[in-house]
Amino acid sequence: MMWLRIHFRWLLAGVLSACAVLPVRAQALQDVSKQDSAPPAASSARRDSGLEQATLLMQQGRNDEALALLESTAAAEPARRGVLRQIGIANYRKGDFLKAAANFKKALDEDPADNEAVQLMGLSYYLAGRPAEAIAPLEKVQAWFPSANVDAAYILGVCYMQTKDYPNARKAFARMFGVPGDSAAAYLFTARMLLRQDFAPVAEEYAKKAVELDPKLPRAHMLLGELYLYKSRIPEAVEQFQKELELNPGEAAVYYKLADAYSRLQKYEEAEKLLQRSIWLDSTSTGPYILMGKVLEKKGETALAVRALQRAIAMDPNNPMPHHLLGQAYRELGQAENAERELKLAEQLQTHENAKP
Repeated sequence: MMWLRIHFRWLLAGVLSACAVLPVRAQALQDVSKQDSAPPAASSARRDSGLEQATLLMQQGRNDEALALLESTAAAEPARRGVLRQIGIANYRKGDFLKAAANFKKALDEDPADNEAVQLMGLSYYLAGRPAEAIAPLEKVQAWFPSANVDAAYILGVCYMQTKDYPNARKAFARMFGVPGDSAAAYLFTARMLLRQDFAPVAEEYAKKAVELDPKLPRAHMLLGELYLYKSRIPEAVEQFQKELELNPGEAAVYYKLADAYSRLQKYEEAEKLLQRSIWLDSTSTGPYILMGKVLEKKGETALAVRALQRAIAMDPNNPMPHHLLGQAYRELGQAENAERELKLAEQLQTHENAKP
């Protein structure tokens, strides 16, 4: 069935196939007052056109109007099949995910074979912050396409993490990346996902397990180093980054992270050399240029720090950090007007960033 091929990221964006199935006809706008006197076939056609009109309204982003029309239809014809499903879709499009889930659940009572309602119910619970209730329908989705839908595996894995079912989270992410569930790679991928969701203690446990299973696994020591850096356990971070460099000497990010660790130990000469290597390997990342500005300023080479920070700003003009550091550098150089401009811009950018949802 075509719905099986629907990608979850399309559903998350609200591009629901159900809203594109029914063709739109001009007769959808017929006067509903004529329905009582119409022959049964014509009356049925008009009822169908009412659903089509609701679909058209949703396609136009007029979800409140579509919902009012659908709820009116449901009140007039409680036994009408398909209306609850459409009400769920309208609520989903509005972002009212708990109401959407409730209506998809009712739609499934009406039609247990409605597989799309199952996946939409799971997504609705997930987006409503109800991971425990999302798991059962999402598990069904995963069973339907065990290897074809990466996003389904990711969302299910996040739900497992949020309910602290870490072994099943690992299995979901293993399916997502196509690796055995008990492999070093599965533990590494899960550790990365756990860190992204702020589950640092479990992430450390899983990263250590990945290293235990395969000490030469690329990026495993890198992840442990990042965890230790995050926890300000700097000597341990340095050790892990150095081990990663032995295995993966061409990875620019490792030089950058190791430089960050050395800068926190005030080993600025070593940090500068590592940052130069990071930039030589990858000149497209702003992080090394920003850190280089910090390091050069600490070394008293403020004019060179300005150049590094200007480069970072040219690459990412909306990042408040390099503007703030550049303002401080200009202040040290006695360029008060430039310093005031950059510090004010940094404050404005930070305020705008904080205002984002």
